[in-house]
Amino acid sequence: MKGKPMIRRRDFLGLSAIAAFGLVLAGCDSDSGSKVDTSKARNGAMDSFKVGDTFKATTPLSFTFLFSDQPTYPYKKDWLLFTKMAADNNVTLQPTIVPSSDYEQKRSLLISSGSAPEIIAKTYPGQESAYVSSGAVLPVSDYVDLMPHYQDKVKKWKLEPEIAGLTQEDGKYYVLPGLHEELWPDYTLAFRTDVLEKEGIAEPKSWDEFREVLRKLKKSHPDVVPFSDRFNGNSVLNIAGTAFGTVSGWGLVDGLMFDDSKKQFAFGSANSQFKDLVTYFNSLVSEGLMDPESFTQTDDSAIQKFTSGKSFVISANSQNIITYRTSMEQSLGKGNFAVRKITVPGGPAGDLIGGSRLENGIMLNSSVKDKDSFVALMQYIDWLFYSDAGQEFSKWGVQGTTYTKEGSKRVLAKDINFQGLNPAGTKDLRVDYGFSGGNFSYGGTTDLLQSTFNDEELAFQKAMKSKTPKPVAPPVPFSDADREQATLVLTPLKDHVKQNTLKFITGQRPLSEFDAYVKELDSKGMGKYVDLANKAYKAYADKK
Repeated sequence: MKGKPMIRRRDFLGLSAIAAFGLVLAGCDSDSGSKVDTSKARNGAMDSFKVGDTFKATTPLSFTFLFSDQPTYPYKKDWLLFTKMAADNNVTLQPTIVPSSDYEQKRSLLISSGSAPEIIAKTYPGQESAYVSSGAVLPVSDYVDLMPHYQDKVKKWKLEPEIAGLTQEDGKYYVLPGLHEELWPDYTLAFRTDVLEKEGIAEPKSWDEFREVLRKLKKSHPDVVPFSDRFNGNSVLNIAGTAFGTVSGWGLVDGLMFDDSKKQFAFGSANSQFKDLVTYFNSLVSEGLMDPESFTQTDDSAIQKFTSGKSFVISANSQNIITYRTSMEQSLGKGNFAVRKITVPGGPAGDLIGGSRLENGIMLNSSVKDKDSFVALMQYIDWLFYSDAGQEFSKWGVQGTTYTKEGSKRVLAKDINFQGLNPAGTKDLRVDYGFSGGNFSYGGTTDLLQSTFNDEELAFQKAMKSKTPKPVAPPVPFSDADREQATLVLTPLKDHVKQNTLKFITGQRPLSEFDAYVKELDSKGMGKYVDLANKAYKAYADKK
């Protein structure tokens, strides 16, 4: 299941959680300053644990686990995932089951009340910051010396800059993220490629070419608005924002952009590149090339327009493409259409793609520091989430049972299906066995990531390798007091940016008022917010 792409640089320090639960969390146990004496907390731990070793507790162990339950593959206590773990790792997980729709709110409530499980899954980098000052979560960076597989991947994949971005004011970090070997671009634009071919139109490689393609489609289909988008425009504004040299849509996050030449941050939604971005999309709307409802309509409405032939372009990820095709077979008839993702267009800032190689991961309740099996817990987490064998296990399951290998290629068992890889399978890898679920399966080598991709998606990923990754910005580790101030300022700033992005693009506000819009941001505290960010960055840089 996919929602937002992996674009969160910091997710602005768990902003929503801070706003909702900051005061409650202040009352939590804050005794996280003393480090664990790992020489005395070795119950169940392996005496020697290094890269390539499979963790097996020397005595049966049990850990509590916060589990985000997906309605499409609901939790089953007898999944092979759990029974195999108990047999091979000597570890039993005791889950607290939370519906995925309520997960973030329930997680915050459990942490604030001091009753969170020991392992807290599905946490995106930045979301942990709401719990740092209270001492509710463990400073995991103090203990990565117990995690050889994690350390090996960080070093081998040169992930140090991304990991540095997790740093809090105390110089530590509190979330263990999923680690990807390479960027994983997925979201882009999907075209009715049969319409392009019929009109003799080449796929666009830049945003200027994209507009020209829409113009040609509009000319040949004057009654059609070629581009009607979903995600309230947040996906397309995100990927276009990167190519234009600014931030927008899902990429807005904390609003900050780092100027490497000046070694300081600025507010991205006030720069000239942002003006160029909204000017560009305004031209699409004003020329009748883009549906103005793209920014307000439901996803279902946008999808219905696309799958019924009322539009020819829509945002998509690889799973969306499968859904579109299924609907179009019913509405247009099999063989009467062709849909494909295009490579992300380049723009004025270059042929760039944004994103992060860090994915959602886990936090640990600070109470784990009192467990006599603390070292074993860290070894187990290291194996399950960061070893090649553990990651293959959580994704593919048990070799010889759920899959086999033909050379280096993994092949599902004949009776098992997963996302259409084996349509004849009567059982599902997630539903019936618990593998490839969002609580455990994230991160890993590019080979493992792409092992479930079809040929079409592999070709897309190969084409995207020609793009240049956007540089990783340095961390902004606010103090508690400054974080509170920054949060209070950023909320109205982002609201103003989002409102005026829509107004400028749809023509509700003339572009001639852009300078006035920037002054409005100043009046709402933009300068103060940027000063706080640069103060935090400078303090971090001075410590290095």
